[in-house]
Amino acid sequence: MPDSGVRLSEVLLALSIATDLGLGQPVEHLLRATRIGLRIGERLGLDKPDLATLYDVSLLTYVGCPIYGNEAAALFGDDIDFRAGAIEVDLAGRPALTFMLRRAGAGTPLANRARQAGRILAGRGRPVVEQMANHCSAAGELADRIGLGAQVRTGVEQSYARWDGQGVPTGVGGHDLSLAARIAHVAEACEVFERTAGVDAARELVRARRGTHFDPEVASVVDADPDGLFAGIGEDPDDAVLAAEPVARGQLSEDALDAVLEAIGDFCDLRCPYFAGHARGTAELVTSALHQLGRSDAEIRLARRAALVHDLGRFGVPGSLLDKPGPLTTRELERVRMHSYYVERIFARPEPLRRIGLLAATHHERMDGSGYHRGTSGALLSVPARVLAAADAYHALTQHRPHRSARTPSDAAVTVRDEVRSGRLDGAAVEAVLAAATQPTPRPRPGRGAGLTAREIEVLALLVQGLPNKTIAKQLGITPKTAGNHVEHVYTKLGVTNRAAATMRALQDGLV
Repeated sequence: MPDSGVRLSEVLLALSIATDLGLGQPVEHLLRATRIGLRIGERLGLDKPDLATLYDVSLLTYVGCPIYGNEAAALFGDDIDFRAGAIEVDLAGRPALTFMLRRAGAGTPLANRARQAGRILAGRGRPVVEQMANHCSAAGELADRIGLGAQVRTGVEQSYARWDGQGVPTGVGGHDLSLAARIAHVAEACEVFERTAGVDAARELVRARRGTHFDPEVASVVDADPDGLFAGIGEDPDDAVLAAEPVARGQLSEDALDAVLEAIGDFCDLRCPYFAGHARGTAELVTSALHQLGRSDAEIRLARRAALVHDLGRFGVPGSLLDKPGPLTTRELERVRMHSYYVERIFARPEPLRRIGLLAATHHERMDGSGYHRGTSGALLSVPARVLAAADAYHALTQHRPHRSARTPSDAAVTVRDEVRSGRLDGAAVEAVLAAATQPTPRPRPGRGAGLTAREIEVLALLVQGLPNKTIAKQLGITPKTAGNHVEHVYTKLGVTNRAAATMRALQDGLV
């Protein structure tokens, strides 16, 4: 099998940029934090295998934070803005609670702000941190699926753990925490404070959190020589991080890159629950449609990859906008439209990823030039780009969105054909997509979820849409208690503890 021309570390760099967008931080925030973390690790005398684990954990730290942004948006308004502020707060005790109360219901009427503040007070803010930490389990699934191993998975899943045991998982602290996670926590916070307020501010931060949030030994390394630790940290971070990879990894095979991008596609659909399966579904339509149109294998493979990651740019769009049931304002619409540019930026390098990003970014372009983000039209749009646009539009219509209910396949077909008549979508591309949509759905692949009963699969299908147990019970004609029991059985059989991880596993095993 030939190599893809892409190293796994280059994919991790792309994911770190997506995470930066979701955290409300400048692009390359996590790249700089990774350089800081590696310098700390070297000062601590870590060997190459441990530095390699630290490298991967640093790049993926907080990658799970942006998922289910609708949940954070319900409490805090703009979830990205909330996270940007949260990075500067010690998320435990009174400081965390005060910060959450100040942000409760931001941008909404006073009555809703009071309601959200009441919800936060009722749990003393703990459920919020637990919710954020649960997202890390999905990040752990992602790390596992892209082949990073158990130590990296553990480090990523401990993004909200603390040295004093007051984080999540509850009671896990001290040397029971992954060393890579302990270093990454310090490095990431230091990057923000050094960049925004200077070296002295970063040093004071570390001193203030030493022994509570931060491992005292790691904090001492920063305190001993902060100037040397931060020197030149912002110079060419992309190249510097790639060059600093502790253990060289060869290029991914073509099949391995396909598998990695499929995992990323499943993961990016967790941005809000109603997107689940959109990347994979769009990719299947694109693949089948291009086969019908007689395109080359290389062209089809590129298009499938682009379809899998076409919406990763949603990490940079506030969940409050993605979850808005009414029409968007002009300003809000512009923020949403940025997601097609973001995916191009995320996959800017190396060249094989750049080609994927460029094609992925065309999924909202239209034949008459009315699309975005480039406004490309007509002959300038390749056949794969036209098919991707048609497949994305059709598949999205068949899924529920906050501003509309899911369309039936026949209604969705009418809508995309109307788009052809209006000159926005290409007729041949639409007909190929509609033909692909009528083909039999592949049976679930055998995997770790194969032991679920038919009823449990029904429950899982509703669970991944973000529905609570009461709604699941109502839709299936069972009691809420029975629905809850089914959910617990699903978690047990899939080997997970929450909805985010269950969704990743269900998509991987073809169960929904």
